[in-house]
Amino acid sequence: MKITDLISNDSIILDLKANSKQQVLEEISNFVSVNSNLNEKKVLELLSERENVCSTAIDEGVAIPHGKLSGLNKIICVVARSSKGIDFDSLDEKPTHIFILILSPENSSKLHIQALSTISKVFRNPELRENLLKSNSIDEIYNLIIGKNDSQN
Repeated sequence: MKITDLISNDSIILDLKANSKQQVLEEISNFVSVNSNLNEKKVLELLSERENVCSTAIDEGVAIPHGKLSGLNKIICVVARSSKGIDFDSLDEKPTHIFILILSPENSSKLHIQALSTISKVFRNPELRENLLKSNSIDEIYNLIIGKNDSQN
């Protein structure tokens, strides 16, 4: 699975307005519902339940909220950035700046794991993360993400 299978220009939020973990989940859920005709409440409920089990913030300023949703026929991803950073209960206890949402069809465990793996590999790169925080446009963020993936393949 390639990053271009998951992310497009219209799946990027340049700068979240959120100030808390809950607000991040709400803002991303709203974005997904507006752009994908998904039920915002269902998406928010899924993400909130997942976060209640265990935070999806890993470390180095990255979180990967994810889950499987009935009614989907393909994986939906959103990349969102918070310039100021948000406390997302990360393992390293530092603010989270980059959020990558992954929503997968309900019966697609293999695809879901592949998407998580692809996203994890791409965003593991410290130079990419640093450059994403300096980016001024959605196109710039998209090109950085795609460029990083291309150099890894």
